[in-house]
Amino acid sequence: MDILNSIVAGMTKEQVRFFKLYISRSHFHEDRLDSRLFDYMRKSGEDYEEEKIVRSLYKSNDKNAFYRLRNRLLGDLNKSIVLQHVDEDENLYALHLLSLEKFFLSKNNIKVAHYFLKKAEAQALKAENAELLDIIYGDFIRLSHEMLSVDPEKYIRLRHENHERIRKLRAIDDILAVVSYRMKLSQNFSSDENPVFELLQKTVNEFSSDKEMAKSPTLRFRMYHSVTQVLLQKRDYLALEEFLLKTFNEFNADKLFNKSNHDVKLQMIVYLINTLFKNNKLKESLQFSEKLRQGMEEHQRLLYDKYLFFYYNSLVINYSRTDRDRAIETLNEMKSIEKIVSIPFYEMFIYFNLAVCYFDKKDFHQSIRFLNQRHSLKGFISADKSLQFKIAIAELMVRYELKDFDVLENKIRLVKRNFRNSSIEHRMSVKCS
Repeated sequence: MDILNSIVAGMTKEQVRFFKLYISRSHFHEDRLDSRLFDYMRKSGEDYEEEKIVRSLYKSNDKNAFYRLRNRLLGDLNKSIVLQHVDEDENLYALHLLSLEKFFLSKNNIKVAHYFLKKAEAQALKAENAELLDIIYGDFIRLSHEMLSVDPEKYIRLRHENHERIRKLRAIDDILAVVSYRMKLSQNFSSDENPVFELLQKTVNEFSSDKEMAKSPTLRFRMYHSVTQVLLQKRDYLALEEFLLKTFNEFNADKLFNKSNHDVKLQMIVYLINTLFKNNKLKESLQFSEKLRQGMEEHQRLLYDKYLFFYYNSLVINYSRTDRDRAIETLNEMKSIEKIVSIPFYEMFIYFNLAVCYFDKKDFHQSIRFLNQRHSLKGFISADKSLQFKIAIAELMVRYELKDFDVLENKIRLVKRNFRNSSIEHRMSVKCS
């Protein structure tokens, strides 16, 4: 799948709706080729056939015209996505303001260029984007040749101070690289006296000549990301639990969480929920589920939609162990939430977990009912072959429990035929031998 198809396949309903409005803003035609191509890409997905759509759009089978159409569609999609989301990300908005400054500067409109450059500076400071500030201060110095109100000495000083910030950020990246490397070399963090924190502190002290750097929020957040990923790769959930709990409590105590890093806070809570679940601490995992719900309400529900599925998922995985009826109730509630079921993977999660819950309750008729609905789910056809295989095996298990042996024999033949040429069967034969 190329770039254009990938972008189209990954668009949300809101993005599709916005794009349709964007391309209809001017040059209205009853039969827009770009809209037809876009609709075909959305509907066909993995079954996209270039020759088929070329014949449909151009009677002369003009490939050159088709490629020009694709390029125009890609350009319009890029503009539409940026326009829709430019205000949602601090760094993206700062780049937008800087682009406006450079546009008006190219038109020799110095006054307007200066206005947008000031706005870009304020936004870059807010986002703590030192690399972008370096470009902005350079533009201020260049503008000083044209505007007496721009003091070059001020911005030369600011640029030197910013260079020092960039130097510290690079030093932080160097420290994190060493931390990650040393942690990967360490074979075991699961002892009673967990050496993770000692190793972190030792590495920071060894590679930092700046005493204040160890207290830097930037270093602490980046350290969190780096250590979490290493421990996840090692699947060392005991060490990860201890690290996450200590880090979360310290960040809270030091008041490091705010609106700009709220995503990190909620992500950390999700990691804690899943890690505690992995370590069979279901009560504590559910307590953090409630913390996640509360966090989703903060900052005027800034990230509510993004973490809605993760909240419900945290309830389902825990209730499936402690209270299956409540897990089923939660899954049925998820079915009624459009923002969840509109995403094919989430919809599959609901139906397959309902099948598993009813299987565990030995209600095999209900279990097979939800398994049979998989063929009507949008994401099932394009799902990974290994997932389709596991679901097919699950159906065989349910058919066996139902003593539906005639159907079972037919299903076994069907599974063998459908997965005969897949790498799954090859892996199974290798393991068996």
